This record gives sequence, structure tokens and C-alpha cells, in this order.
Amino acid sequence: MDVMDEKMNGTGNEMADNLRYDKADDTADRTGDTADKTDDTADKTGDTADGWKKATGSREEGNRQQVSLVGIGMGAAGTLTEEARRVISECDCLIGAGRMLEAVCADKSADKSDVQKCGLKPSAKEEENHGTGAREQAIYCAYEPERIREILTAHPEYRKTAVLYSGDIGFYSGARELRRVLADCCEVRGIPGISSVVYLAARLGISWEDARLTSIHGRNRPYIHILARHRKTFLLFGGNGLAEEFCSRIREYGLTGLRIWIGRNLSYKEESIVCRTGADIQPEDLKGLSALYVENPSPLPQGVQIRDDAFIRGNVPMTKEEVRFVSLASLALSGECVFYDIGAGTGSIAVTAAALHENAQVYAVERKTEAVELIRQNKRKFCVDQLEIIEGTAPEALQDLKPPTHVFIGGSSGNLEGILNCIRGKNPSAKVVLNAITLETVKEVLLAEEKGLLREVEMIQAGFSRAKKIAGYHMMTAQNPIYIITAGMA
Repeated sequence: MDVMDEKMNGTGNEMADNLRYDKADDTADRTGDTADKTDDTADKTGDTADGWKKATGSREEGNRQQVSLVGIGMGAAGTLTEEARRVISECDCLIGAGRMLEAVCADKSADKSDVQKCGLKPSAKEEENHGTGAREQAIYCAYEPERIREILTAHPEYRKTAVLYSGDIGFYSGARELRRVLADCCEVRGIPGISSVVYLAARLGISWEDARLTSIHGRNRPYIHILARHRKTFLLFGGNGLAEEFCSRIREYGLTGLRIWIGRNLSYKEESIVCRTGADIQPEDLKGLSALYVENPSPLPQGVQIRDDAFIRGNVPMTKEEVRFVSLASLALSGECVFYDIGAGTGSIAVTAAALHENAQVYAVERKTEAVELIRQNKRKFCVDQLEIIEGTAPEALQDLKPPTHVFIGGSSGNLEGILNCIRGKNPSAKVVLNAITLETVKEVLLAEEKGLLREVEMIQAGFSRAKKIAGYHMMTAQNPIYIITAGMA
């Protein structure tokens, strides 16, 4: 159903990471606008320089070029803040991607490599001091950080430069990387803008402080994992082939109950916001760049272990949940880890690890065809799209995988030494946890330690019993004891 009258083709592209906005920068701007050339001005200008210094760590701020990273909103003039407008008007040089330059510059024909001149309307301060004539600024169509540094280095006469970014500079933008690249040569500060996420939330009349914010424009993110586990999600969307993939995967993982609002051309006359469900969304609904708001009426639980009876089972052995809990705790997975589950069986370890750790890259390595199919089914059921299934026998199946940070070995098929040698060759700092039921497997581990393949080996034996009700009584039924072995690579 349409929730806005107009249809659209594409919305503002935002790419960014988090950035602090230093209050001293704002103080610097206000001081620069209002101070006269008096002794008092000198004091305030000193404060301004301090503001720049705090934002950049500069020790010689007065001698450095000043660079403002400016968020310009969605692109329509109405979403450009007054502060951004002033900074753009007062700078000597404008740098940005073509669409950003077109949004703020009257000259729509700026060449993609050569400097151009653009006549911009003077600020109120300039009109007061110099009249109402338009002032020329140098314009560069560039967005790569190193290229921007080259421009500034080649032109020390550009004392004030504005680099333009769509939306807000603190939300999936290139501003953070440019700040890093310029840190040793320029005074850099940020000018916030209006993000398309904030704009879309306002247009829909909903809050966004309780939503998950992410981007799958130009980046690989486990968006199925995210959408399945959050009641509210905002996505920056766009990229070649992504529309077809998105629609296909939403249905593959059974997320047909999602409600998806798609905003394109936000802030322009052609603005359009339409609503679709996971069942009826089509690739043509997502063509171009857009901002999405997704509601999940039945999100999966976050941060909890998965019980045995929740997995799809077959005739394949599965690591029992109590052993699984202890083994995963011993692994201590965190952050953007790369995790191998070797001898994955039904995938209970790999699936649980992926469910608990959104940013983990998880490989489930299994040689049995029946087990591989069970892993595939459990991957879909628990919506862990960052899990990759590798069908084959270790160590040969490990050769083309990313180096691991953590490894779980539930079954080695007699190839433990070869597996450990392969892991050590990929990452000698990897952490390894093994499960062993037989004493023969324990012997293999001890031999590997003697050969120097493992170090700091810790071994515990765990035995678990479960109560069963028999003839009105509760009797404890013991499971097989198991050895849980933790070690580092030698």
C-alpha cells in the first residue's frame, strides 16, 4: 500500500561510522561569526583555535588548513542546516561526490577530475563586509580520502575547505576515514546533518531510539540475522543485484511476516514512501538507493542459548546442550571472530555461535551429506545468514577458508594432527576447544601436546544427569561423560 502520494526512484546515499561532535567546534563557529576585530576577538579566536585543537590533536592549529566535514542531509535545500550552509558559503574550496556538489552548487557541470569554479551566494557576513557579489570557490569532484589529501596538499592557498557527505557524517559515512587521513596535516571538524533514517522516522511518525540502525549499501552485513532479531530496524539500502538478493533471502528464511516501508527521493518533490510485506515485496520496489524501515512482529530472542529440542534433528549425533554451553563458554567468542566448527554434525555449535554473535564469520565443516542438509535446515530456521556450510573432510576442506580466531573440533575422523597443523599454519594464535568421548581421542590430544602442536592444554571431564519421572518417582539418568579440552596453538 502507498503511504505517500508520490513515487520515487532513489534516496540519498549515506555511508558512515560513528563520530564525536566536539562542543568546542560549535563554540569556535559561534565565536568566528560574532566576534569583532578587538582584543576580545583575539581571546575568542584563541578559544576557537583550542576547539580545533581538541577536535584534531593539532599543536600548530593556526598554520594548518581548516577542513570541515559537512553532512548535507538528503540533498534537497530544505534539509541543509544553517550551520552547514554558512560553512559551505565561507570556504575557499568544496570537495565531494558529484551528487553532493550538485546539491549545493549552482554549477551542475563540474568535471569529475578537474577543478572548477562555482559562483555561490555570499553569506550574510560577507554581504555586510564585502557587498552582495557572488564569490568564486574551487570545486573538486572527489571522495576518496587519499585523493582529497592530495588536493589539499597541492593547494595550501585553500585555507578553509568543506568536504560534503550525504545525510549525517556520523552514520555510515566516509567522514571517519577522511578524518584519520587528514589528522596529521589539517585541522578537521565535523558539521552534522540530517540522516535519512531520522527523516524517514519523522515522516512515518515513529521513534528511532529503540530501533536497530544498519546499512547494507556497499557493505556485507548479516541483515537476515538482524531483521529476524529486532522488532524495529532501519536500513540504508542500495547496490547492484542487492534488490533481487534481498527479496529472495527474505522468503528463503521465512521472514514473510515483515512489514517493510521503502523511502526513496526523500526530501525531494518526487519523494515516495511505500509499504510492502516480506511476502509481496518485489525487486522493482527496491531499485536504486533507498532507506528502509522494517517491523518484525515476532522477533527471535537475542543473546540466549538454543535448547536441544529446538533444533531440527535426524540420525546425526548432536552435541548436547549442557556440553554445548560449556564448550562455547570455553571458546569465549567475541567481536568479529572467525570460527570453525569442524565435524559440525547437525550444526548445533555453529548455529548457536552464529545466533549469539552477529558479527562472527562462522564456518560449519561437515563431510556427511545427511548432516550437511540438517545444518542447512537449522541455518534457515534460526536465520543465521553469516554461517557458511563447507561440505568436505578436514583438513583439506579448510584450505580456502579465512584464518580462524577460534576453532571447535567435535569430530576429526582420525585427522586431528593434520587439522591442528593446518590451523597453526593459518593462525598460530587461534584458540581451540575439543570434545572427546573416548580415551583414544584424549590420547591423540596428549600426543599433539607432546609434539608441540598444542600448548597450555586444560582438560575437564563433565558428566550430566537428567531427571526422568518413572512410576511416580524422579530418577536421575546419566549421560555419557565427556572431556572438554581447551588449548592454544603452539
